[in-house]
Amino acid sequence: MSYSDPARTAGRSPVSPKLGITVYGCAQDEAALFRAVAPRLGVEPTITEAAVSGASVELAIGNRCVSVDHKTRIPNPVILALSRAGVVYVSTRSIGYDHIDVEYAASVGITVENVTYSPDGVADYTVMLMLMAVRNARATVRRVDVHDYRLTGARGKELRDLTIGVVGTGRIGSAVADRLRGFGCRIVAHDRFPTADRVPLDELLRLSDVVTLHTPLNADTHHLMDQCRIARMKQGAVLVNTGRGSLVDTEALVAALESGKLGGAALDVVEGEEGIFYADCRTRPIGNKALLRLHGLPNVLISPHTAYYTDRALGDMVENSLLNCVDFESGEQHG
Repeated sequence: MSYSDPARTAGRSPVSPKLGITVYGCAQDEAALFRAVAPRLGVEPTITEAAVSGASVELAIGNRCVSVDHKTRIPNPVILALSRAGVVYVSTRSIGYDHIDVEYAASVGITVENVTYSPDGVADYTVMLMLMAVRNARATVRRVDVHDYRLTGARGKELRDLTIGVVGTGRIGSAVADRLRGFGCRIVAHDRFPTADRVPLDELLRLSDVVTLHTPLNADTHHLMDQCRIARMKQGAVLVNTGRGSLVDTEALVAALESGKLGGAALDVVEGEEGIFYADCRTRPIGNKALLRLHGLPNVLISPHTAYYTDRALGDMVENSLLNCVDFESGEQHG
């Protein structure tokens, strides 16, 4: 099943009687999409902006399937509470599972599945971050914002003169590489499944002027970019991360940026972003000291986990989350 496979909905008849699904962590734009798509699939959604928690589990009572967002970690006691409320299936509106313990969920009788969505939004955004990083866009825009229009000695670089290392060659990593070929740069790639056109990670780090991360976060890839691997990167190289924050040891990254070992970083995800990203923090303290140090560096770009956030991707997430629930229940009925 692809992220936009029309065959998945072709010829479907609405489920009868209507299938009840509780949708957690649903912002207004998502809610409008759920309400538009659900009737076509015979689904009756209970929609709440609240994340799934001990306080909101009761909203799932009577529904075997729930849809959850990726923004909030779901602790095991909440998973257990869902199971006790009768939930047997969780569809997470994300590709990654790092916010939910899938093995524990299975142990209490809950199946967890992800959704697929268009990789193009993240791929576009990744290339944009690369371009901004190698052209010193943050510093330039900030100067212009205060009406300082002078050029500085910090000249930009052209992608065609650079070697780009793509770590992880799934749908998103491959889409990034496809885009980069149009710029004429050299591309080297690494993946956990070695092939003839992939290189070992240490070789990629040695060769690359820009390293971009697109590998899933799991026990094997937590702090994939640790102090030792960051030290193996080229002097003045740039690190781009639109995957998951914990792929990078943030303390090691900050130290490498402050020492001048790295020339910059462009981060759409940061370790410890939970409770900070997607919130208005203008009038409250931010407890993530590493994030604050990153904000203080002129060669670091930070955005709040927004690379995925496009019309197409959001539509894919909503429809595929509903279809996951419908297909799960259909399988239960016919299995």
